[in-house]
Order: sequence, then C-alpha cells, then structure tokens
Amino acid sequence: MSEDQVIYESIGVIRTPFESPDGMPIQPVGDAAVEGTVELKEAYSDGVKDLDGFTHCILLYHFHASDDAAPLEVEPFLDDEPRGVFATRAPQRPNPIGLSVVEIESITDGDVTVNGIDVVDQTPVLDIKPFVPDFDVPADADTGWLTASKSTIRSKQADERFL
Repeated sequence: MSEDQVIYESIGVIRTPFESPDGMPIQPVGDAAVEGTVELKEAYSDGVKDLDGFTHCILLYHFHASDDAAPLEVEPFLDDEPRGVFATRAPQRPNPIGLSVVEIESITDGDVTVNGIDVVDQTPVLDIKPFVPDFDVPADADTGWLTASKSTIRSKQADERFL
C-alpha cells in the first residue's frame, strides 16, 4: 500500500429506519427523536466500555449509499448556490466519510442505541468517539456562508440531489 492510500474496515453497521437518503434528516438536529442502533462486530464490543458515562458520541462512517461521483462543487441542501464540497456537509466527497454527533440512549452488549440519527440503514461505521464539548465546540466558531436558521436546519430533509 502506498503512502497516499489508506484502507479502513468497518467496526459494525448503523441500523436506522431510512432505506435511502431521500427524505431523511440532513443533520442529527433535524429529528432528535429518530432512533438508530450501532451494531458493533463482536471483536469491537469491549470498546464501548465506559462510553455510557457520556451523553453524546461522534459517529464516523462510510457514505455507502452515495453516488461515487465526487464533484468539488455541490449545491448543499441549505443553499441554492454551488459551494466547494469542503465547505459543505454533502455526502458526495472525495473520501465518502460522514460524521454525526448523536445522543446516546443506551449501550447493551456492544450495541449503542442513539437518538438523532441521520444515516441510511446498514451504513458501515468506522469509529465511535465520545463527544466532549470542551474539546469539540470552540467558543469563537463562525459558520461561513451558512446563514440558515435553526428552524430551517431542523425542518430540512435530504432530497434526490445526492442520490
């Protein structure tokens, strides 16, 4: 394997009620009540020890339901102007890796039940990290071009543009 080539294997799958991206929330805040379960492979189940002390976690996953095309400019869900893909959360990316911050509901035998899930059923999960506000929320963050209100973000659902 060359220096610029990296291969990851999933540690499990994320089970959700969404059969396709069409109509699903565009971010976890879009529907905090949607429940999903991260089903870890048995070899990784010991890795969730002590995660139950956190209210939220970060899921890193592979966008397996996205088109392989990775344009460098996309029209994001919250805008009608083309933007650079790295200035968006679009699922079509040069490396189709997604990130969601979700609320931990429960942990049982290596399965992590979460609320606020925004991924397609059977999405391969690459990693789970605890969400720590002091590490993960800078006090002076700016949101660039994104001027959508919280109510817009919460009500927007994915459509066919990234299928």
